[in-house]
Amino acid sequence: MSFTILSSVMTVISMIAFIGILYWAFSSKNKARFEKQAQLPQDEENGKEPWQTL
Repeated sequence: MSFTILSSVMTVISMIAFIGILYWAFSSKNKARFEKQAQLPQDEENGKEPWQTL
């Protein structure tokens, strides 16, 4: 197997993995969980412990 073919295969695999991560990150079923986790830094500043907000 030549380097060119191996490089092309790895590029396609990497692109598929990247698209899969984008799909996972922007799927609507994860939105509520991500929004709750985004509030953790503000909750720590207000005196709440992170485990009290989940």
